[in-house]
Amino acid sequence: MILLDGKVASAAVKETIKKETTALLENNKRAPHLAAILVGNNGASETYVASKVKNCEEVGFISSLIRFDSNIDEKILLEKIIELNNDASVDGILVQLPLPKHISEAKVIETISPNKDVDGFHPINAGKLVQGLPSFIPATPYGIMLMLEHFNIQTKGTHAVVIGRSNIVGRPMSILLSSNILYGNCTVTICHSHTPNLNEICLQGDILVAALGKPEFVKEDMVKQGAVIIDVGITRVADATAKKGFRIKGDVAFSEVSPKASAITPVPGGVGLMTIAGLLKNTLQAYKNSYEL
Repeated sequence: MILLDGKVASAAVKETIKKETTALLENNKRAPHLAAILVGNNGASETYVASKVKNCEEVGFISSLIRFDSNIDEKILLEKIIELNNDASVDGILVQLPLPKHISEAKVIETISPNKDVDGFHPINAGKLVQGLPSFIPATPYGIMLMLEHFNIQTKGTHAVVIGRSNIVGRPMSILLSSNILYGNCTVTICHSHTPNLNEICLQGDILVAALGKPEFVKEDMVKQGAVIIDVGITRVADATAKKGFRIKGDVAFSEVSPKASAITPVPGGVGLMTIAGLLKNTLQAYKNSYEL
């Protein structure tokens, strides 16, 4: 069984990005610049944004963190995004989700310039992805594809089952795996809360991507012998015995599923780290696009 270690794969991706950034600086060019907006003080969001800022520093990027109170007026937030769109020194913009209920996530996503949409959520980038055109790919599916590439997981001709149909992971993941690309060419089935006979369908998957947000939902009896398991889930589960009072659980029951898998991602230490690698790759590409490198 291969442990699809996100630490190993993301380190390799980041090393490549760092070399490119160093070369830019040596040629008297500025470093790529990622601007992140954080609304409120949600604990998980704070952790994610801090990690993104740290990883930017590690590869030599410039990063800006813009904070707003949770009661900020939507109009002010949108004006700030437009300001960043017009700032030539900023290559990538991300607004950390989720947002307070009084702010429309759709409006926020659509206000970000498609050319700086390094999260890959803008409808224009989503449309280009569907048509197989160059676009910014949502960071988590992009990171998973980078992981498959790093560990040379063969996908051509296999049956991939994706549990979850979100615009952030499930839908773009299904498009990428079915695309005519090196680590694509799968036959893909998307499952969701209304899928009958879910267990039987999952048992057909040579590759199983779990992205539904339910801790340890995927059990041993849902997994085909020798399947590749990609666990996207990351949920804080209360645990009085843990130092922080909670443990991070994935969507897959790792201890019972891993003996059947040919390869599996751990949680934590798997897809989450690759999501940031995908974000950094998108930011570097946004920089290159603006300079036509």
